[in-house]
Amino acid sequence: MKNDISRYFYGPYGGRFVPETLIPALEEVEKAFFRYRNESGFKKELSTIFKYYVGRPTPLYFAKRLSQNYRARIYLKREDLCHTGSHKINNAVGQALLAKRLRKTRLIAETGAGQHGVATATVAAHFGFKCSIFMGTEDVRRQALNVYRMKLLGAQVREVDAGSKTLKDAINEAMRNWTETVLDTHYLFGSVLGPYPFPMIVRHFQSVIGEETRKQIRLIEKKDPDYVLACVGGGSNSIGIFSPFLSLPGIQLIGVEAGGIGKKLGLHAARFFHPEKGVFQGSLSYVLQQNGQIYRTHSIAAGLDYPSIGPEHALLHDLKKVKYDSVNDDEAVHGFKILSAMEGIIPALESSHAVGYLEKIKHEIINKLVVINLSGRGDKDCTSVIEHDDEKRKKP
Repeated sequence: MKNDISRYFYGPYGGRFVPETLIPALEEVEKAFFRYRNESGFKKELSTIFKYYVGRPTPLYFAKRLSQNYRARIYLKREDLCHTGSHKINNAVGQALLAKRLRKTRLIAETGAGQHGVATATVAAHFGFKCSIFMGTEDVRRQALNVYRMKLLGAQVREVDAGSKTLKDAINEAMRNWTETVLDTHYLFGSVLGPYPFPMIVRHFQSVIGEETRKQIRLIEKKDPDYVLACVGGGSNSIGIFSPFLSLPGIQLIGVEAGGIGKKLGLHAARFFHPEKGVFQGSLSYVLQQNGQIYRTHSIAAGLDYPSIGPEHALLHDLKKVKYDSVNDDEAVHGFKILSAMEGIIPALESSHAVGYLEKIKHEIINKLVVINLSGRGDKDCTSVIEHDDEKRKKP
């Protein structure tokens, strides 16, 4: 482990901008991560839980009818088949094992779409931790099924009725709670956001997605893909699948943000529509802001409804190693419906952004090999799509 603070950063992005009271806790987590990540006992326990509890490796599924529709060879990395229904369980298991070794007795987490909250509540039940999940009241409303699941799993759901009542406000409250409870509590951060070492830790545990994908596509197709697509909120599922492909030439990596209902500030959650740098919730990255004020965001997908992006994604954007683009709510719903109708797979609205992006590149991908990270399943989102369709019908 390096002795200087350069390890906190991805180029100019990242850092550890937190109250002094949290520095010892962050240092404790960092030391535990570096101590245990390559320890044989830790790796064996992690791989065993991945295999027998999470359901890894997840399949790389050839989407035959979707491929015929777009005249390409399209594969889906089926993270929706993980226990709890999304990729979030990968990181939750890894950090829970760290918390166990740190002798913590309580887990806390933030959640937007509820998938990370469910994953955290699940590992808390599995390992015997107490658990509190912080969730904005707007997300509680639109993700009622996941709220019930968290409570069923024994977690306390603490509703946050401040600000935009979404993910960023849930993170604020979780951070405040952690400052008061650091002795017995581990903050199981859910994305490649926040203060160092969380972006590094979450990336590490989610990189299993990309490592499996590369092995699987080479076994099936005898080559690497031409395109790899993933939705990007904070960026955990996307950095997870992108990670082994970043150093390889000739692969177009595309991160799909939430274009919402318009390009004006406040109508979307696409950080690169208005690229401004700022410090937000512990790290420096691109932030949707104006004159130093954080703007409200909008996305039909609660898990993408966030004003900043992971620091590594910010660097990859600047280096042009990943192309970042967006689809709007209507295009995401189209992705939701077309995958359901053509493959019998109902995707999360977050993942639907990546599926919906196929329409934008349909002329580019003819005869190409495409992999989409299907980061979660969409039962949780059916009510949101019904509401979206009802609103569309009301408009003249």
